[in-house]
Amino acid sequence: MDESQKHRSGDPAEGSDTEQAAVPSSPDTGREPGQTVEASGQAPRGGSRLYREMIEWLKALAIAALLVFVIRWLLFAPFIVDGQSMEPNFESGERLIVNKIIYDIRAPQRGEVVVFYVPDEQRDFIKRIIGLPGDKVKLEGDTLYINGVEMDEPYLKEAIAEANSRGELYNTREGFPNPFITEDTVPEGKVLVFGDNRSNSKDSRMIGYVDYDSIVGRADFIFWPLDKLSLVGHTAPVKAEEFANNAGEPAENPQS
Repeated sequence: MDESQKHRSGDPAEGSDTEQAAVPSSPDTGREPGQTVEASGQAPRGGSRLYREMIEWLKALAIAALLVFVIRWLLFAPFIVDGQSMEPNFESGERLIVNKIIYDIRAPQRGEVVVFYVPDEQRDFIKRIIGLPGDKVKLEGDTLYINGVEMDEPYLKEAIAEANSRGELYNTREGFPNPFITEDTVPEGKVLVFGDNRSNSKDSRMIGYVDYDSIVGRADFIFWPLDKLSLVGHTAPVKAEEFANNAGEPAENPQS
């Protein structure tokens, strides 16, 4: 039988799509009228549907894995506060979300709470930015000066007042500059950082200025413990005169 006879006989051509055919009941087949059978050489429809569903699930999982990678390693990262250096505003054991992309968009700003890597310590620190490139900074006891202007620190207002009420200084450690760090002007491409807990913080007074490239990101959100769930306040030092005129209202950097 030649090829044209094969096709006329009703057999499907190799590689062509075929329809299911209705086969009448007969003593030989034992099928009910209208019952369908799969065309010869075709995979069962149920198996084909399962295969397609598996492919869709694999695609979804791959996309989810890619999103996790992008979010976790490129955009945001969790961070655990370890130690007391940022009290009273952050406590040891709190978990934060760090925004890793913000400083690819713009430069750091004064008052922002940042996480950065310290090579000599081989670990990350969390501190508040006090000085920007070009700023001349001086810390004497509890009094902060930036570019010769006395500044108030609203985020430490209550802690300083409480210590002073006991006849004590809040900051009982080194001022700035000091024998460890003698240069008082922040170099280009660096920031000056202090811990909020001035008497119990290893910061720029000991480790020096922090390179932009060492900054992991900005602490933006506290997500644990649940009763501390909140956005991080990035409050900057303000001129003492302005702070008094504004009845103690802090100046807060925008969350962007």
